Amino acid sequence: QVQLVESGGGLVQPGGSLRLSCAASGSIFSIDAMGWYRQAPGKQRELVALISSGGTTNYADFVKGRFTISGDNAKNAVYLQMNSLKSEDTAVYYCYWRCFRSTYIHYWGQGTQVTVSS
Repeated sequence: QVQLVESGGGLVQPGGSLRLSCAASGSIFSIDAMGWYRQAPGKQRELVALISSGGTTNYADFVKGRFTISGDNAKNAVYLQMNSLKSEDTAVYYCYWRCFRSTYIHYWGQGTQVTVSS
């Protein structure tokens, strides 16, 4: 049984920073990619950032230059450093694992609230 546990969300003022963490518990193998998605009220869940097992990163245009994703395979953890936060970054952020063992398996965290407001 695999569970993704997130932490680091909270309330921050515009221009501030937060660091999100997500660690996987249980047995997890054949990790293909790790990443972060977010969902604001009334909107679809959208990709924020993704990092492959080889270290290649992919960012949504709206976070380029502000957010940095990193992973630690030894700890089965993924992080999202968020700088220069804007009010439009307010959303529930979900960590994501993608594994491949003849078929793709997707794992999701429970979500952590990020609120950017003065």
